[in-house]
Amino acid sequence: MQASIKWLKEYVEFKETPEVLAEMLTMAGIPVEGITHLGKDIENIVTGKIIEIEKHPNANKLSICKLDVEKEILIIVTGATNVSVGNVVPVALVGAKLPTGLEIKASELRGVMSYGMLCSTTELNIDSKLLSPKEKEGIYILPDDTLIGIDIREALGMDDVVLEFELTANRADCFSMIGLAREIAVLTGGTLKKPMIHLHEKAGEKAVNLVKVAIDEPSLCSRFAVRVLQDVKVGASPKWLKQRLQAVGMRSINNVVDVTNYVMLEMGQPMHAYDYNLLSKHSLTVRKAQTGEKITTLDGVKRELTSDMLVIADQVQAVGVAGVMGGLATEVTDNTQNVVLEAASFNGVSIRRTSRALGLRSEASGRFERGVDTVNSIRALDRAAKLLEDMGACKVCPGIVDSYPNMLLPRQVSFIPQKVNAYLGTDIDKAVMLDILRRLEFAIDTNSEGENIIVNVPTWRGDVQYQPDICEEIARIYGYNKIPTTTPGGNILRGGQEYAQSIVDSIKTTLTGAGLDEVISLSFTHPQVLHKLNIVENDSLHQAIKVLNPITDDFPILRTTLLGGVLETIARNLARKNDDIRIYELGAVYLPEKLPLDSLPKEPLMLCGALVGKRNELSWNQGKDSVDFYDAKGTVEVLLSSLGIQDYDVAAGEHMSLHPGKTAIFRKNGNVLATVGELHPKVMDSFGIQRKVYVFEVSVESVVNCVNLLTKYQSLPKFPAINRDLAVVLPLEISADQVKQAIVASSGPLLNDVRLFDVYVGEQVANGFKSLAFSLTYRDKTRTLTDEEIEVCYKKTVVYLEETLAAKIRS
Repeated sequence: MQASIKWLKEYVEFKETPEVLAEMLTMAGIPVEGITHLGKDIENIVTGKIIEIEKHPNANKLSICKLDVEKEILIIVTGATNVSVGNVVPVALVGAKLPTGLEIKASELRGVMSYGMLCSTTELNIDSKLLSPKEKEGIYILPDDTLIGIDIREALGMDDVVLEFELTANRADCFSMIGLAREIAVLTGGTLKKPMIHLHEKAGEKAVNLVKVAIDEPSLCSRFAVRVLQDVKVGASPKWLKQRLQAVGMRSINNVVDVTNYVMLEMGQPMHAYDYNLLSKHSLTVRKAQTGEKITTLDGVKRELTSDMLVIADQVQAVGVAGVMGGLATEVTDNTQNVVLEAASFNGVSIRRTSRALGLRSEASGRFERGVDTVNSIRALDRAAKLLEDMGACKVCPGIVDSYPNMLLPRQVSFIPQKVNAYLGTDIDKAVMLDILRRLEFAIDTNSEGENIIVNVPTWRGDVQYQPDICEEIARIYGYNKIPTTTPGGNILRGGQEYAQSIVDSIKTTLTGAGLDEVISLSFTHPQVLHKLNIVENDSLHQAIKVLNPITDDFPILRTTLLGGVLETIARNLARKNDDIRIYELGAVYLPEKLPLDSLPKEPLMLCGALVGKRNELSWNQGKDSVDFYDAKGTVEVLLSSLGIQDYDVAAGEHMSLHPGKTAIFRKNGNVLATVGELHPKVMDSFGIQRKVYVFEVSVESVVNCVNLLTKYQSLPKFPAINRDLAVVLPLEISADQVKQAIVASSGPLLNDVRLFDVYVGEQVANGFKSLAFSLTYRDKTRTLTDEEIEVCYKKTVVYLEETLAAKIRS
């Protein structure tokens, strides 16, 4: 939105400079983005009248012009061919400066002295978009009634300043000169002067007898009103009207169209003029377009409409795209004799969709999108008719044809001054608040009681609906800079990451320190991955959430396990001859309670790691062994130890993706902390992996619940320990952990530690049996133990193992 200072001063007097005014408006929530001083680079150029022209005696293409510039008669040599005696033209005097930087000097041209230069629109730096084709050619010929000897800036209305606004969508009322003038009047203490409208309506026939209007879509058009003008004389607009439009960047077309544009800029009400004689049966209907219906708009483009677009139609065809652009078929031309002026109020959302769909934006559509004042439509029609009547361009038919199905009443909003002050953190007096609202033309309702104030909101302020909106109005006019700065109160907590996230960081640090690299895979996966992991069809992991709009067909679901992504990473690295890999991924999996979803799924954090290849980097002092099950198990043990987790059980277990018999499960208090094992051969084949892979999965949630980061220290023992070795032969199916638990259970309080140091299966042991050797450490913190005491404990343990596990002492 652009606004001319001279134009604004027609509605409100103010003394502030454009810069000060721009600052005041910006601080009041009407941001001014730019200030343009028209004609700022033009100096010493005046209007002059050509009183004589003769051919140059020494040059065929030059002429010698004698000009009257009021104060003197000048001789100027020019090459222009479009000038003639009597023309009034811009004359750059000696010493003049043009916007291009050129300085005019007296000079001799082929033996004749020239004292100035005739100027074109280009030399005056006038935007060519604002000019007619004729005005763009040659010297700029001014209207004959232009005064002689005046500053060209005054003659062209370029002695003006234009403010450029960047308005927010809620301030539709400020997309008009009167709306901006109202704000200026409130801020500067001026008085708003609205144009006086007194129509004569001298045409003989009433409008209602000449035209019919109807609204078929009242939900998309709340009002449609027209006036009829007869004996219309279409022609050029008066100078003042042209200059007003050009100052805000709009080209003059003819007096009728210019008036509709002028009223739109002045009052914010878009209007359109139809050639009355070209309207079929002189009727206008607001309806939706028919599928495939076409219209040629005023820009000459033929457009195909869809059934959700709103149009204005006569009895035969659409004659305008409602709120966007009129149709070429009923355009006002020089031959137009009678005109129908239209002012309407359309649904903003509908206009925006139509405008976007057609790729066609206009000044009108921009205003309808933000919302126009429905009540103002009639006044806008009267204003446009009055302007044309005053120009002598028409006779106005009595009456208005108005379709207004649902009358809009002013909205009432109540507020309590104390609450406004509490809301703003101010101490504004009630009288000041009421004065601000009155200046903004909010009417104080007589039904207000005590401190509860009821105001009638003006119909042009559709953005004011509740008490906070009233607070905003008071605050911005009172002055945001007058509101004291205060520190927000309340309980302030120190920021920091959650406990679980701290544990996650600790896990990553430990694994990275153990030589593993972190990988991050996509949260999306394919159901086929679950089949490749050997997960049975009825397992809950197959209950995955489908993505409504997957990024590709390869990732239609959310993952329920990290193992798939880790193994795909392993396979991808092995395919590139990266044979020694230690990686882990820590991330969320997505587990719905049921499908289709009726609540948010659980998103537990899981940890998955994999080891493959050599245990150590190739070096002269390192072995060449490959990683095995115990490397993976040891990694988990190191991780749990770093988190202070002890007293967990490790037992053989099962996992669909892991090798039977080569899988262990870590448990504490019955909860599974981790699963470790060698990858199942089927899974290896499915992923195309030819080398043994050892993986571990850890439930981060279970681990977090067991973390103990407070390390307990104990002093060195004062008394020596006694060690005994115990080798037993047992059936293969009895695990070492079972034996260890039996030893602990039978040895009594003097047993300090038990460690498995040898496992043997071979010739020295019968088929189906194995030999396990344990080191038992006995200690008492208060005294030195004797061999006799330990011997009793040791024999008791041997007997217990023989009776409970059928173990035999290995000799």
